[in-house]
Amino acid sequence: MNKKKSYKITWTGERDALEKAGDALSELLWPPAGAVSLTKDDATVEDGDTAWRLDAYFEDEPDMSEVNATVANSAKLGPGSIEELPEVDWVAHSLEGLGVVRCGRFVLYGIHDADKLPNEDGDIPIRIDANLAFGTGHHPTTAGCLTLLDRFAGWAPKSIFDLGCGSAVLAIAAAKMWDRDIIASDIDEDSVSIAAENAAFNDVGDKLTTITAAGFDHPDIAAAAPFDFVFANILAGPLAELAPDMAKHIGKNGRVMLAGLMSEQESNVVEAYEREGFRLINRLDQPTWPILLFVKA
Repeated sequence: MNKKKSYKITWTGERDALEKAGDALSELLWPPAGAVSLTKDDATVEDGDTAWRLDAYFEDEPDMSEVNATVANSAKLGPGSIEELPEVDWVAHSLEGLGVVRCGRFVLYGIHDADKLPNEDGDIPIRIDANLAFGTGHHPTTAGCLTLLDRFAGWAPKSIFDLGCGSAVLAIAAAKMWDRDIIASDIDEDSVSIAAENAAFNDVGDKLTTITAAGFDHPDIAAAAPFDFVFANILAGPLAELAPDMAKHIGKNGRVMLAGLMSEQESNVVEAYEREGFRLINRLDQPTWPILLFVKA
């Protein structure tokens, strides 16, 4: 069983302040050890009023003094209220309601939905079972990356890197579409193990090299550079921080697909990459989670 306690801390207030706090908490939760969620409790109240709620979820019991200091420094908010959530089999819970997802020619499914697969010419099926690694295809960032990736089927990069791979769904999709060897890394050891399992489930285990690493900090990554194509579906803060290293590890005319940033964080990420000589050449517009494609001059 994959039962695990988790913790939720909640703040209420104005949207602008809570967004600042959410950004700061996202940095605190890097490497991924939880999530933040900003919601409006009362849709009839104006945005400027105190109708918004910020929830931060932690896999392990957080240091409340650190959390409250982070929020106070970033948004001048008071202490949040903490709640211990009951133990739940999160794998079983996450499977509830998930179905087959189509993103261009990519068709993502869990083993529980194998009998529901469409059978259309050109489909690229990818089995990703819901588990402890991010990336089943149901989140807009993953689905958006796959949708944009499908548009580049005619291009065949030689060296590909999936940075912060989670379930490795993007690496698997690229391996199937381009028939290339790919490096997939994540800072979380459990995610790396799951990524290797998923590659085997999808008959591309011999094409994926899975690595536990932070950013580009691994000799196998350095040896494989410069890359022609890099996926990075993580968080806005780390994306911006990685821009200089990204520039060092990308070849001329290499492309970088970035996701995990929210629309209000886009300008900071774009500026960070433009400073390093990247040019934005494509953007998949979504209301909250844009997908950005850059080329290195």
